[in-house]
Amino acid sequence: MSIIDDLKAIEAEAHEGIFGAGDLANLDKIRVAVTGKKGSLTGVLRQMGKLSPQERPQVGKLANEVRNRVEAALEQRRHELEHAALEARIAADSVDVTLPGRVPTVGSEHLISQIIEEMEQIFCGMGYTVEDGPYVETSYNNFTALNAPLDHPSRSARDTFYVVDNNPGSLDYSEVHANGESDILLRTQTSGVQIRTMLKQKPPIYMIAPGTVFRPDTPDACHLPQFNQIEGLVVDEGITFGDLKGTLDYFIREMFGKDRATRYRPHFFPFTEPSCEVDVSCGVCHGEGCRFCKGTGWLEILGCGMVDPNVLDNCGVDHEKYTGFAFGIGAERVAALRYNLPDLRMLMTGDERFLKQF
Repeated sequence: MSIIDDLKAIEAEAHEGIFGAGDLANLDKIRVAVTGKKGSLTGVLRQMGKLSPQERPQVGKLANEVRNRVEAALEQRRHELEHAALEARIAADSVDVTLPGRVPTVGSEHLISQIIEEMEQIFCGMGYTVEDGPYVETSYNNFTALNAPLDHPSRSARDTFYVVDNNPGSLDYSEVHANGESDILLRTQTSGVQIRTMLKQKPPIYMIAPGTVFRPDTPDACHLPQFNQIEGLVVDEGITFGDLKGTLDYFIREMFGKDRATRYRPHFFPFTEPSCEVDVSCGVCHGEGCRFCKGTGWLEILGCGMVDPNVLDNCGVDHEKYTGFAFGIGAERVAALRYNLPDLRMLMTGDERFLKQF
């Protein structure tokens, strides 16, 4: 029978093509050419209707056997080609496991973040709370409530970033400067958080306010236009300058070492009276005098003082009943004094060779 001969010829040709295929793409072409809808084997099977009833069982049995053997051969060759492709890929991507690996760089907190966190831990250990406030502040909270008059130099546009509102009717301003500038500004100090805390919370208050502040200073070894400040405030009955001194002495020794001495010098701040600057003994020369401390043996570290009664009155706190003290310190300055850094700009460069030392 010619149809039986055709089936045997198709099987022989299919096996030759299958085991001669060099990749999966060619093997798939052979599968389609033989067993697809328009394949040679499918075409032969369509001729079954022309056979006599006596021939159909024999031819049908042979056709099924041929299809099964062809499909088995296709599956076997597919596994062989997939295995060969995998072996080739492994060989191409092989790695010499004896070579040293690439160790990923492990990050850490920035030095300033470490300093702020350590200062928070010291004051929280004394029972202080950590308060926060907005970067964009009103001049009332930033200056007026802190007893700074309208003509105070710190309120000049040379010392403060004012935010000019293009739509004056969109905000309910509580005050406007004589020169017409908006009273909204980027805070120059975190003292505004002290005001907000006193306005919403009755004494006793023991708090610190860490945060970023902004001043239009030209960056140099000792100044940055954006830096981090930690201010503290205590308001309670019977608070004295002795409480202020004891608190700051404890903080400085915890921060810089038990052997560091402190010195208090009279100063002026609008929001405290009396006020003073606090110095810490030089950690390089131990008070003997060197280039780092300019031969004085002391390094200026922070400003502080007893809260001015006017500030308490502005916040609705009875200054006849309550007294308090406040202080402010820059985190970058603490880092510079603690690690003898000659230039504050080193903290802002992002140079990993410098930062990963800490």
